[in-house]
Amino acid sequence: MPTKQSRRQLGLTAALALSVFCSACTSSGPSEQTSTATSATPATSSTTSVSATSTSATTSSTTTSTSPTRSATPNAVTGPATGSVTLGRTLATGIDVPWGLARIPDGDVLVSARDSYRITKLNVTSGASSLLGTVDEAVSNVSQSGEGGLLGIAVSPSFATDRLIYTYYSTTSDNRVARIPYDPSKAAGRQLGTPQVIVKGIPHGVDHDGGRLAFGPDGYLYVATGESGVPALAQDKASLGGKILRVTTVGQAAPGNPFGTLVYSYGHRNVQGLAWDTAGRLWASELGDKTADELNLITPGADYGWPATQGATSIAGYTSPVAQWGTDEDSPSGIAYAGGSVWMAALKGERLWRIPLHGSALVAEPQSFLDEKLGRLRSVLALDDHTLLVTTSNRDGRQSSGSGDDKVVLLTVT
Repeated sequence: MPTKQSRRQLGLTAALALSVFCSACTSSGPSEQTSTATSATPATSSTTSVSATSTSATTSSTTTSTSPTRSATPNAVTGPATGSVTLGRTLATGIDVPWGLARIPDGDVLVSARDSYRITKLNVTSGASSLLGTVDEAVSNVSQSGEGGLLGIAVSPSFATDRLIYTYYSTTSDNRVARIPYDPSKAAGRQLGTPQVIVKGIPHGVDHDGGRLAFGPDGYLYVATGESGVPALAQDKASLGGKILRVTTVGQAAPGNPFGTLVYSYGHRNVQGLAWDTAGRLWASELGDKTADELNLITPGADYGWPATQGATSIAGYTSPVAQWGTDEDSPSGIAYAGGSVWMAALKGERLWRIPLHGSALVAEPQSFLDEKLGRLRSVLALDDHTLLVTTSNRDGRQSSGSGDDKVVLLTVT
């Protein structure tokens, strides 16, 4: 088994393409930062590794025949090489593991709580909250230090008229996606109707349950699943485990899926975050196994290598990540795209990563913010290019919680 030092060396490979954009973008970064960022000296094209004691991440230098090759489009936004994070108000406290965040058209945000099965509506201006109801079909395994329960949440692209909320939750035997009607005219706590299951049979385990939901720019629902602790499922295209699924609003295979099934991409260990950039590219964060956590650019039909590989690979047929980290400084969860950067929450790493992009390449090495200030971070939601919501995950059974946990916190970012 690799040592902690060797794991970090594996997770900190250099960016061969970094110098293409770095000189053009460095001057656009702010001169001051309101939260100290951790970052190594940017790599150049002649650099192949960085210090094993550095805590910054870098790009993968190896590409394969299945790696994304799309160049930046006119709609692409270049993220400044450096940025800042200002810790703002705490909007909510005492939530039993806030897992998913989804904004509704009036600007309020829905919060799903993993272990209490509650869905709450949060006003991001006043901080006022109201309970919509509970998803009683969900089953948490927190007593086993597990990862199941009420997980991801998304709202219908037609929410203003159909009032449908989509949820990903665990049962005793599988993980499921359901859509739930919402009726705001009913009393608080009784505003959720009966869930209609649209996808079931997603493999369920103590760990690696995936759970992120997000509607894409194409109007289809993307579902991140884990391999439930059975690595071989990630390569089994007949299994829903270890995949990103792309489905219609009623759970059918979306038109254009690469295999004619629900499967959009495969070879994943445990995808935790989904986000699209301004050019419509899909990014996903993924938990590795002791060697490398990943940020991947997702293309339909691509194989992301698990369990044969993790991190950068030269093996034909597998797709390397755009960036990777040592697992002791990351353990990624939710991601959001804002201002030309992917913002990624870290659980074990207890920090927020800023990953500046130009098209499908890094502008500079990722920076970390909020290191150990809030504890484990679970979800990120972009309200605009300079405002994020993050949730803590200190009651998830992996460490002792603190006063007020778990929280939803407002951040100002550049």
